[in-house]
Amino acid sequence: MPETIANIIGGHEVPGTGDRFTLHDPATGAATGTYRGASEVEVDRAFSAARSAFPAWRRTTPAARQQALLTLAAAIEEHAEEILEREVAETGKPRATTRELEILRSADQLRFFAGLGRAPQGLAQTEYLEGFSSLIRREPIGVVAQVTPWNYPFMMSIWKIGPALAAGNTVVLKPAETTPGSTVLLARLAAGILPAGVLNVVIGGRATGRLLSEHHGADMVAITGSVRAGAEVMAAASRNITRVHLELGGKAPAIVFADADLDAAVAGIASAGYFNAGQDCTAATRVLVEAEARDEFLAKLKARTAGIRTGGPDDPEAFHGPLNSVAQFERVQGVLGRLPEHITVEAGGYFSEPGYYLKPTVLSGVRQDDEVVQSELFAPILTIQSFETEDEAIALANGVDMALAASLWTRNHGRATALSGALDFGTVWINCHQLLPAEMPHGGYKASGLGKDLSLYGYEDYTRIKHVMSAHAR
Repeated sequence: MPETIANIIGGHEVPGTGDRFTLHDPATGAATGTYRGASEVEVDRAFSAARSAFPAWRRTTPAARQQALLTLAAAIEEHAEEILEREVAETGKPRATTRELEILRSADQLRFFAGLGRAPQGLAQTEYLEGFSSLIRREPIGVVAQVTPWNYPFMMSIWKIGPALAAGNTVVLKPAETTPGSTVLLARLAAGILPAGVLNVVIGGRATGRLLSEHHGADMVAITGSVRAGAEVMAAASRNITRVHLELGGKAPAIVFADADLDAAVAGIASAGYFNAGQDCTAATRVLVEAEARDEFLAKLKARTAGIRTGGPDDPEAFHGPLNSVAQFERVQGVLGRLPEHITVEAGGYFSEPGYYLKPTVLSGVRQDDEVVQSELFAPILTIQSFETEDEAIALANGVDMALAASLWTRNHGRATALSGALDFGTVWINCHQLLPAEMPHGGYKASGLGKDLSLYGYEDYTRIKHVMSAHAR
């Protein structure tokens, strides 16, 4: 089987000399190509290219950087079908939603980031001490190593490179080993737009990612991935006292009160729980329902779940596609295979082949310490728990290590306002779930990581702050 992709370093295609990987179509399980990952040789070369490009790129005016990113956004739209085909081949996702919600939305997000670089925020220049003037500079950090996940390969690459490049940094980025293709295409498009070395993409698995995290040439390491991966990055980066930006796992609760519009809650939670086969760190996963509404809600959720279609890219009626890889497929099989006896499978719970498909699943009777409640499954699985009081609901919601996102479903505005403050999560949605406009920050607390993606806050995470003080001349 021929090698299908290579690293993009300094604007050029550079074959890897590391481990060999085989790509698979998750919709069929069939092998579609191979590639060689980046070894230490290619990673060193990528950091060298990024370091060489940094002085000129940081001096480029914000307007010039904006124009380059706007040109890249236009190129994404122009090549949307090509990007889509590569994305679908490695994820098995439905084409229509992937095109609109991921590829074209990524172009819009890149335009948002492009504008942020022209309006940095900071204190006004003034005299905080008599006879001295102070000003604040926002400067790029330098060379940023970035690692992206397999659930939204192309869009996550934009979330990473957009703010980093807009702020004047240069980048060495590694996509997930199962989904490198669309990111390599992005780098090819960028090679004709950005100066050589500003954006470099190296491909490979954990070994390549570890090389990025430990590299002495990285001024910052940013990753979107699992809690385990984030902990490994933090440990590796600590050896060089390298700054880290971690967007990690989630285990989002959806708290439903009896006064909520139950039909709207069921529709919103099912959509947020099953979209992309539940492979989303903000996916609704733990449904907490007020006891008096539990049975009615569960009946409605089961009916909704039964009507959700699972299928491949060519199925126009499919709401979600397969799990991403055989490894993920087998991991989720293992979780469902060892469910304790007190858990009831209310809907789904079974797999279909060929491909890595899991039917949308609802589990009741779960307990707070169960694996399916505490662990991020990254699968279309909803668990149901009930509560009697607001305090109990908050305790259950906050009773996990991850704290990325949550939602509240109620008609009581005062309750929603009060409880949104009590929920220990980086995002709290009220009567909605999993809406992520580029203008608003995305990032969590506790084991869900450090820093923000999207928004002005995400841009600022890729800058460093310098105080400049000057004495008044006489």
